[in-house]
Amino acid sequence: MRALGGAAGLVLLAVVLWDAFETIVLPRRVSRRFRLTRMFYRATWRPFAAGARWVRAVNRREAYLSFYGPLSLLLLIGLWAAGLIVAFALLHYAAGSAVDLAGERPRLLVDLYLSSTTFFTLGLGDVVPHSWRARGLTAVEGGMGFGFLALVIGYFPIIYQAFSRREASISLLDARAGSPPSAAELLRRHQGEAGLTALETLLRDWEQWSAELLETHLSYPLLAYYRSQHTNQSWLAALTTVLDASALVMVGVEGACARQARLTFAMARHAVVDLAQVFRTPPAVPAEDRLPHAVLARLRQELRTAGLPLAEGAVVEGRLAELRRLYEPYAIALSAYLLQPLPAWHQPDRRRDNWETSAWTREEAREDDLSA
Repeated sequence: MRALGGAAGLVLLAVVLWDAFETIVLPRRVSRRFRLTRMFYRATWRPFAAGARWVRAVNRREAYLSFYGPLSLLLLIGLWAAGLIVAFALLHYAAGSAVDLAGERPRLLVDLYLSSTTFFTLGLGDVVPHSWRARGLTAVEGGMGFGFLALVIGYFPIIYQAFSRREASISLLDARAGSPPSAAELLRRHQGEAGLTALETLLRDWEQWSAELLETHLSYPLLAYYRSQHTNQSWLAALTTVLDASALVMVGVEGACARQARLTFAMARHAVVDLAQVFRTPPAVPAEDRLPHAVLARLRQELRTAGLPLAEGAVVEGRLAELRRLYEPYAIALSAYLLQPLPAWHQPDRRRDNWETSAWTREEAREDDLSA
C-alpha cells in the first residue's frame, strides 16, 4: 500500500511540476492534449460561461465574466500548490511516515500536515522527521515551496504587463474606429489623402499589435479570458475589425495603403487561426451573413460620400468574400466560446465614442428616457 502511495506521489509530482513549467516558464504553445491546465480551464470555463447566460443586462454580464480570468489564475496556482503538497505527503507516507507529532501516531494525515507546513515554509517545529529519507524530502519540499512562490511572484507582472499593452491599443482604437469599432467607421474616419497616410500607419501599428497578441496569447492563453475595460470593447472585436478593414482596403483601395493592409491581414489572420487552434474551437459556419449585400451597398455609399470610394464589381465582391472565408469562421468560433461578440461591419446609427461619454451623462440620458 505504501509503495502504491509512493508511486502515485511521484506521478502527481511530475505532472504538476511539468504542467507548471509549461504554463509559466516555457514561452511557446504546447499542443499536447493531456495537460492539467487545459483540463482545469475546460472544466471551469464552461459552467462559468453557462452562468453568464442567466444574466440579461450586458454590463452585469461583462462584469461577471471579467472575474473569471484573474480568479482562474488564483485557483490554478492553488491547484498546483495542493497537488505538490499531496504528492510530498504520499512520498512521506511511502517512506514509512517517519515523523514525530506529540499526541498523534504516524499516519497519512500527519504526513499531509507536515507537507503543508514545509511547502509554505512555516517552520512550526511541532512535526519532526526522524529518518534521513524524511528529512531529505522535507528539505526538497521546502526549497520547492520557496521556488514556487518566487515563480508565482514573477508570473503576475508578466501577465498584467501583456494585458496592459493589449488594452492600450484597444483604447486607442476608440477614437479611430468607434465604440464598438467597425471597419466602415475606421475607413470613414481616415478619408482623404492625409487620412490614407494615417490609415497606413495605423495598419502598420496593428500588424505589430497582432504579432504581440499572437506571441503573448499563445504563451499565456489565460490572457484571452481577461475582459477589456469597457463592455463594448474586446481584443477579439478589435482583431476582427482590423481584419475587416484590411480586407476592404485590399480589394477596394490601391497604393501603399493596400500593401500594408495585406501585411496586416496576414498577421491578424495568423493570430486568429492559431488562437482558435489553442482553444480547440474549430471554424464555425456563420448563422447569418455578417456582411449581406444590402449592408455592403450602404457601406459603399457612406464611404463614397466621405470621399473614399471603393472599387466595385462582381470580381471585387468575390475577392472580398474569399478573404472573409479565411478568418470569419475562426473568429465566430472564438466569439461563441469566449462570449465576446464580433463587431458589425457597419453601424447603421451614429453612436457616441467611449471618450465622449461619462457616468453622469449616461445617468442623465437614462432619466430623460424615463421622463419621455
